[in-house]
Amino acid sequence: MKVIEKSVLTSNQLKEICEKILEEAKRAGAHQAEVGIATNKGFSVSARDADVETVEYHQDKVIELDVYVGKRTGSASISDMSPKAIRAAVEAACHIAKFTDEDPAAGLAEKEDLAFAYPQLTLAYPWSLSVEQAIQLACECEREALAHDRRIISAEQASITTMEAYHLYANSNGFMGDYAYTRHEISCVLVAKQGDEMQRDYSYSIAADPTQLSSIHQIAREAATRTINRLGARRLSTMKIPVIFNAEEARGLWGHFAAAISGGSLYRKSSFMLGLLDKKVFPSFVKIQENPHWSGALGSAPFDEDGVATRDNIFVEEGILRSYSLGTYAARKLGMKTTGNAGGMHNITIAANADDLASLLKRMDRGLLITEMMGNGTNLVTGDYSRGAGGYWVEHGEIQYPVHEITVAGRLQDMYAHLIAVGNDIDVRGNIRSGSILIDDMMVAGE
Repeated sequence: MKVIEKSVLTSNQLKEICEKILEEAKRAGAHQAEVGIATNKGFSVSARDADVETVEYHQDKVIELDVYVGKRTGSASISDMSPKAIRAAVEAACHIAKFTDEDPAAGLAEKEDLAFAYPQLTLAYPWSLSVEQAIQLACECEREALAHDRRIISAEQASITTMEAYHLYANSNGFMGDYAYTRHEISCVLVAKQGDEMQRDYSYSIAADPTQLSSIHQIAREAATRTINRLGARRLSTMKIPVIFNAEEARGLWGHFAAAISGGSLYRKSSFMLGLLDKKVFPSFVKIQENPHWSGALGSAPFDEDGVATRDNIFVEEGILRSYSLGTYAARKLGMKTTGNAGGMHNITIAANADDLASLLKRMDRGLLITEMMGNGTNLVTGDYSRGAGGYWVEHGEIQYPVHEITVAGRLQDMYAHLIAVGNDIDVRGNIRSGSILIDDMMVAGE
């Protein structure tokens, strides 16, 4: 193998490394092998007290290698791409495989499932932003936020982050694919004080394309408004009431569902969705689908971590669970076919059946609007759900005052079954795209 001295490798050089690794694995006795290379580079800056607080540069690369000797598997992970390190990693993975138990589900994806003709998606939008310009933007964001209201006493952080990444996957079944993508983010976290009370809130924008980011002015204004609106928060009495999760927090509930229908949870029998395929788990208006090929979307990918072609999938239609989310290994364990979801889903979209948040508040009339969740009180085996929350008390369809130090609890199965509406105020800042959701009855514990 030729030694490549450059710290930044081209895609062709990385492909050459993949080919050499597969050749080494074959020479070492592997019947099959697969290799993934991930690289990223970028920087983040944060401002505080009108000056730069931190500047962090990052440039990472990692090779993940799996070899299969019969039905035995060995794995290795390295960041050193020198020939010596690669050869040692291949030898180590093959050595490990000799001592692992046989697994009938082990092995590469079938050739007919591989994405030999994968689409060329536009997912990379580099941001021509210098560190100096990023510092200026972060300081400007902090300055505007602090000037919004005298009750805002400090900015915990105003930050700018930009990243360019590259993913390459190849295996001994003849597949090799790659794609580049970007992530850019602006965020602002503030603290406000009124009397002896202090509250904290934030705003952020994240996108693959920097032209799709919210402006510094929007983020500063929204962070300031949200923080000021938290002042005067009260506790609630314990009661059962309707609850709205705003679009940002609704993503978490859909994320629990995605985890529950993933193959890993299912074949380990650690999911409350086990055995519910083709059964009704939501009201009839709910449709959940996956669209992995949207250009510029944060969850897009032309192929999954097995090299299998990604595709549009419908997981829930008319409230019925139509499909699990499966990679090759989990599909074999379950006696099913891969759905192109090794590594997770891509751009999950929940269809709306209602208007914006304001209309959901009117529809709810009296209850709790949740804008913040805390803790990790979710049990995917049983579906039990209990988490700290903050938000606003609503009467006659109007926000009355902020609330804090409360807990919302229920079972995810019941929460999904008692979903009343999904708003059209879609939050696109992530892999899950949903509007705010209204659930007709949940236990809220307070004083």
